[in-house]
Amino acid sequence: MIRTTLWVIVVAAVLAAFDGVFVVQENERALLFQVGRIVRSDIGPGLHFKLPFVQDVRIFDRRVMTLDTRPERYLTAEKKDVSVDFFAKWRIDDVARFYQATGGDLFVAESRLTPIVQNVLRIEINERTLQDVVSSERAGLGERLLRAAGPPAAGLGIALIDIRIKRIELPEDSDVLLSVFERMRAERKQIANELRAEGQEAAERIRSNADRQRTVIVAEAERDAQRLRGEGDARAAEIYAEAYGRDTEFYAFYRSLELYRQAMQGGDAVLVLDPRSELFRYFQEPRPASAR
Repeated sequence: MIRTTLWVIVVAAVLAAFDGVFVVQENERALLFQVGRIVRSDIGPGLHFKLPFVQDVRIFDRRVMTLDTRPERYLTAEKKDVSVDFFAKWRIDDVARFYQATGGDLFVAESRLTPIVQNVLRIEINERTLQDVVSSERAGLGERLLRAAGPPAAGLGIALIDIRIKRIELPEDSDVLLSVFERMRAERKQIANELRAEGQEAAERIRSNADRQRTVIVAEAERDAQRLRGEGDARAAEIYAEAYGRDTEFYAFYRSLELYRQAMQGGDAVLVLDPRSELFRYFQEPRPASAR
């Protein structure tokens, strides 16, 4: 009986020893509770002790976490819809306040942090035009959001580290998107018309140059042809004159044959000649061989 009691005492002592010691890692902070009430907060890394079976410990991860929600629609100063997708980096800063505000539940913390960021984002976008939101103003938008959302987030025991805009788009059913498409279409059509006009102008210029060059080439060719034709005619006249000087009768006979050939070239020509015609004499008066 005594031995059993001793064993019970030993086991209880061991359990009490294990329950009375807890370890907090470097990236963690802890809360110490006694009867549901916080008796010590923001316990740092290391080995710590508590009253066994009387006090409880709740450990929180203080690493940086990401809040990433679905894109939301906001109105600009001109009452134009924009769809904004953002993300926020945050971590637990005050574990006691975080526990009191969220019960230590990360899902609850993000559900309460999201409207805070969305509200300040809505205010910032409502004060700016669409051009400011999507242009150079976008670079400093994250810093302004961080300054505006930091104090409300601190009330949850959360420290906001960074807020970034991932994407700003026009909703598909937005009138702005349709107007943008129409403007883009008009701009592209204007550019196409300008390019087409430039192409037609270049084509006309090329065609005009080609016509001018063709005219010059044809004129030069005609000039050269006339010169060659004149030289040929002159040479032919010299040959005819030389042939006429050598044999007058043969030259006249040859010229008559040329005339006959040209007159009867079609094959169906009919010649009506006077029997006494000079042209007809070679058909009537054959020359003796001795006269050749």
